[in-house]
Amino acid sequence: MMFHNRYLFAGTCLLLSLFVMAVAGPFIPYVKDGIEGSRVLFPERGVIETAPFPPSADFPTGSDREGRNLISVLVMGAKDTLTVIFCIALIRYTFGIILGTIASFKGRFLSNLLNIWDQTFSSLPVIFFTILFLNLPFLIFLETRFWVVIISIALVEVGRVGVLIRDQLIQIKGTPYVEAGIVVGLKPIGLAKNYYLPNLLPTLIVNFCFDVGRVALIIGQLGIFSIFVTQEFVQLGAGWGEIRNTSFNWPTILGEARKDIYTAIWIPINAAVAIMFVVFTFNILGEGLRKYFHRLGA
Repeated sequence: MMFHNRYLFAGTCLLLSLFVMAVAGPFIPYVKDGIEGSRVLFPERGVIETAPFPPSADFPTGSDREGRNLISVLVMGAKDTLTVIFCIALIRYTFGIILGTIASFKGRFLSNLLNIWDQTFSSLPVIFFTILFLNLPFLIFLETRFWVVIISIALVEVGRVGVLIRDQLIQIKGTPYVEAGIVVGLKPIGLAKNYYLPNLLPTLIVNFCFDVGRVALIIGQLGIFSIFVTQEFVQLGAGWGEIRNTSFNWPTILGEARKDIYTAIWIPINAAVAIMFVVFTFNILGEGLRKYFHRLGA
């Protein structure tokens, strides 16, 4: 079945390549050697080259300002990047499923709240709200900033997910087979197991894949505006310090490379391509799953 569905086959292959990169990539000798880097190279006698180094045989996609191979940097950052993306998506869907389910069973107040939540952030771009909120001074220096940022980005679109779940469940509740199950005396657990979950799961899986792509795009945009998920404030002296990033995740690389757009364009291009690869992967996978479930239901 998968081989007849080109989108599903391609999406699955791309997803596997991402996970192999994240899990096994850091242990590859070429990657470990390339992450050490060197700011100065002496390719031949009397010649000195300083980082960042352009694409060459030694650096197929170029190097960063520390002289690290960008392939190594991207591979080392894959795990952190995917962890951030999936944390946001999982938190969003956990809250959305809980709230949407409650709202579908005569939760009028909660249902209205989800409508307002969804409409508010449908008219207000997610990236705009996130930049305003995450630039608040007390959040910049917060020790638990990582989880505050993750949860904040996730909660912005919980209303949309909750409305989706609520509407799907209300539609399923009105079908003849659910009404028949109620007539024969099935308990709520039995109804959920036999009717609600099997009918809701395909929509849930497909939309989750598309949302993972959305999240990847959002954190990439945040990186461009120097809003980083993984950063900490380091005290360098009495009354002063600096904010340092603590990860090789791709949005961080993209944000820090803004100044290189004219002098070392290969740095931001590499980070942007890596993020778009994630977006492309999950959009292709989501479309493949949509076609797969549609064929099953046909």
